[in-house]
Amino acid sequence: MGKRLLILTAGMGAGHDAVAGELERRVAPHGVEVSVVDVLDLVPLRLGRGLRRAYAGAIRSAPWLYAAVYRAFFVSRRPGPLRPPPPSPLTALIAARLHHRVRELPPDAVVSTFHVAAQAAGRLRRAGGLDAPSLVLLTDFAVHRMWLHPGNDRYLCPDKAAARAVTAATGRPASTCAPLVPPEFRRPDARDGRARLREVSGAGPDERVVLISAGAWGVGRVVEAAGVLAASGRYRPVVLCGRNGHLRRRILGTGLAPALGWRDDVPRLMAGAYALVDNAAGMMCREAFACGLPVISYRPIPGHGRDGARAMARGGLSVYAHSPAELVQALDRLEDGALRRTRAARVDALFSAEPAEQAVCAALG
Repeated sequence: MGKRLLILTAGMGAGHDAVAGELERRVAPHGVEVSVVDVLDLVPLRLGRGLRRAYAGAIRSAPWLYAAVYRAFFVSRRPGPLRPPPPSPLTALIAARLHHRVRELPPDAVVSTFHVAAQAAGRLRRAGGLDAPSLVLLTDFAVHRMWLHPGNDRYLCPDKAAARAVTAATGRPASTCAPLVPPEFRRPDARDGRARLREVSGAGPDERVVLISAGAWGVGRVVEAAGVLAASGRYRPVVLCGRNGHLRRRILGTGLAPALGWRDDVPRLMAGAYALVDNAAGMMCREAFACGLPVISYRPIPGHGRDGARAMARGGLSVYAHSPAELVQALDRLEDGALRRTRAARVDALFSAEPAEQAVCAALG
């Protein structure tokens, strides 16, 4: 009989689901039966959908509100090392529903790719309601306390700094794992990518095209970023608007830049671009890293986006530009081949870590 793996995710944007989907793809050839559950669907009375809408609304229209929530619940209030958060009614509800799920179809291992899922699985594991190992796959470069629960057996982290912070806070084993990025992002053909970018953007053969990411939900100050690049006269911005049709129409109306909706050819676009301007430090950055595309963080969304941008910059993986002038200067400095090679070496080190599926299969036994 094959092993059963339960992956817990959440449809908050596309990043957590993308990681869950890629993990499922990688373990399936090993004869593993995979179930993927959105923990927001475990919240009673469809309140999980309300949480998703509230989060999306705050990120789009009231980022100050999300920043306040992040400071209150995600960041340790006392100085010193990170500490796990106190129990919450939300995680108790999800853990109770999760308990019913694992009793009906017992898994051989559980992997959480979302922080609330990590809280619920850790709580259930510690209380004796989950017999299988519980692993947490961090999708943030900056570890906040909502990821932390000592009931989980092991943490898979994006880098050594995150692993050290997790172990110090929980006492649980933590190690690095390579980014879970689909294989089509690993160094696609640059010539084909440039041709594709010229086709969708109207750029000339010598223009430097810079992709600006707004994430799956189309959030952040991407109109400002496009304006800065257009005004420089040296870079042609192309905005990836995700599923936000209103944002796409707004940018097209300004005439500042081509604006693209949800795309299936992002690896090709990245292969032909000069750089990526990002505002969330999430899955899009890892995909750019896999493509060998330099990343610059600019006007990141508050909370985990801003902290993640700082963490990537501290690790030498990207640049955090705090002003329009710094954004243009960061792009100008990419002309230095030695700088590109140094940053590429640091990025390549991420992908030389243990593959996540290897650790998961070991947990499955």
